[in-house]
Amino acid sequence: MTNTARASGVSRRGLLAGAAVGATAFGLAGVAGTPGPAQAAPPSGGYLVGAGRGDITGAIAGQGMMGYSDLSQVATGLLQRVWARAYIIADAATGTRIVFVNADLACIFQSHRTGVMKALAHRFGNVYTNENVNINATHNHNSCGGTAWDYAYVLASLGHRENSYRAEVDGIVEAIVAAHDSLAPGTLELGHSELHDASANRSLQAFVRNPAADQKHFPEHIDPQVTALRLRQGGTVIGEITWFATHGTSLTDANTLISSDNKGYASYLAERSNPGVVAAFPQTNAGDMTPNLWLRKMHPGGPAADHRTNRVMIGDRQYRAAQRAFAAARPLTGAISYAYRFLDLSDIRIDGHYTPDGKPTRTTPAIMGAAAAATSTEDNTRSQLSFLQEGVTLPFAQALGVDTTATPPDWAVAIQAPKFDLFPLGYLPPRPWIQQVLPIQLIRIGDLVLACGPAEFTIVAGLRIRRIVADALHVPLENVLMQGYANGYSQYVTTPEEFLSQQYEGGETLFGRYTLCAYMQEFDRLARTMAAGRRSDLGPTPSDTSGLQPNLLAPVPADTPVRGTTFGAVIASPRTTYAAGQSVSVSFSGAHPSNRVRRVPADGSRPTDGYYVIERFDGGRWITAEDDSGAASELNWKRPGGQDAASVVTITWQIPQGTAGRHRIRYFGDRKSSTGRLRPIVGVSPAFEVT
Repeated sequence: MTNTARASGVSRRGLLAGAAVGATAFGLAGVAGTPGPAQAAPPSGGYLVGAGRGDITGAIAGQGMMGYSDLSQVATGLLQRVWARAYIIADAATGTRIVFVNADLACIFQSHRTGVMKALAHRFGNVYTNENVNINATHNHNSCGGTAWDYAYVLASLGHRENSYRAEVDGIVEAIVAAHDSLAPGTLELGHSELHDASANRSLQAFVRNPAADQKHFPEHIDPQVTALRLRQGGTVIGEITWFATHGTSLTDANTLISSDNKGYASYLAERSNPGVVAAFPQTNAGDMTPNLWLRKMHPGGPAADHRTNRVMIGDRQYRAAQRAFAAARPLTGAISYAYRFLDLSDIRIDGHYTPDGKPTRTTPAIMGAAAAATSTEDNTRSQLSFLQEGVTLPFAQALGVDTTATPPDWAVAIQAPKFDLFPLGYLPPRPWIQQVLPIQLIRIGDLVLACGPAEFTIVAGLRIRRIVADALHVPLENVLMQGYANGYSQYVTTPEEFLSQQYEGGETLFGRYTLCAYMQEFDRLARTMAAGRRSDLGPTPSDTSGLQPNLLAPVPADTPVRGTTFGAVIASPRTTYAAGQSVSVSFSGAHPSNRVRRVPADGSRPTDGYYVIERFDGGRWITAEDDSGAASELNWKRPGGQDAASVVTITWQIPQGTAGRHRIRYFGDRKSSTGRLRPIVGVSPAFEVT
């Protein structure tokens, strides 16, 4: 093995545990079908750049949430809307382009890719393809569940949720279309900074098993690198992308409100401070990075004890690190190229060049270990199978010496050892319960390279892939990012050394101890193909798993008003006066929020399309002061006791400092009749004065 190669979550978490026990707007020539091969020289005509947003908020109540796969984590309202943010960067001379989409979701599944690419093909022909479109997730653990087609994930939400799936696909497409429509001549800037107080290593027991050279690269056991890309049209900033590795688990599994967690809050701060800018905060190799800095077992916290405060603080720290990176940014120029290939991760033969001991080996079909079902104890408040603990292994596997034997026999249990195999996802009928044919992708913009993988890579796993790609493409290591959570999802990737520890991340490394080695081999091949200016073959085609989707939730009944009221009636009124900084709550007799997913336009032009607005009386009329996209308000939904078809909708507003004047809260819903017909509801609170 060369020195370069050597150096170079079903949490989803308790579902299986639970299941086991119960043509462009600017007329660019030659763009259609452009494969985007590597180019030796920078584009002579400069760039076209565009950016756009789309609302991807699905059903906000009565459905399971995605991230922890906890059957008891069912959505009960909205803390803050979730968004897709899309960016297009094109060579103005050739039309070669890439699309980068960052979505406030726990995961991007093949279901998302299929729906989005079908819509793009219908609208744009072959301008946008699998090869030049990247869709990745912030990995917040408070988005809608049930949007995959894989049983391992949809069952965590008691079935596939078509309403939430449709909202997510439509919002991603809207963001891409907005970016496409905004394309204009522009420039790029690339900057770096570091952030040392927004992540901690939740799997230190595994990290310290890595070679000293790898550990030395991360002396604080975290990846502090912040990388920022800015898009300008003329002198106007239209887009900002800031990469940093930390999990979207500030809100923990105790939260039941749909939200975007710390990265979404960072985006909110950036976009509020500079209206018109589309600001994304994507992940890199965040597999073992937690924002819960105190690293307490089953009692997550840090920097503060309150989880919502942590969301704000960790988001704010990322936002400030982004500003430092942009302050040091320099122009980025150079060619655009990309490469994409599907891999059958269940059956990859791995050359010894990529393994720790130099011996060939292979991957296996997906198997989840007991340590995975035990959850990540630093980020969870509870475990679905409390008798399972991190560090558990098969005793007989250790007795056979598998913790020191680098190349096990060629059979699945041995390759997975010392994992305590619990859920054989790749073998379950009627088809594998997770996607096993998964994509890898390379995107290059000048000297910035994204190595895009469909998993959660630990910082050392990411480092090894980054080194390989940097070596093949002859770019600085700091400019190669491991873009995790991209284009699909297959849980975790640890190093072979980390795998032996069988912490949570190792238990979720599904394709065996040498999963990372397979990725290293295939990224090396893809990068060398790109460097040679050739187009890679696309590899095997993923199976269509859209059919036979389970739905274990009972239908939502026809709505009835809260007893003794009418729809829209105020059942808990505000006081007449409040001071800025205080909290005001109003409860309405409403309807089930999942009757209709209420999405809003990204430009804020129709706030009443959402679930509520907070209005101020100004100039003789009521105007919107805040809508349900803001960070100072929330909606909670519940069934009143003994009334299984009634809904109490409570809207709470934390009044910002500096607020004054007469205000009111308006609620919007959709009630369902016994025939299934929907009719709108509007509730209006009494006015109150803010002093």
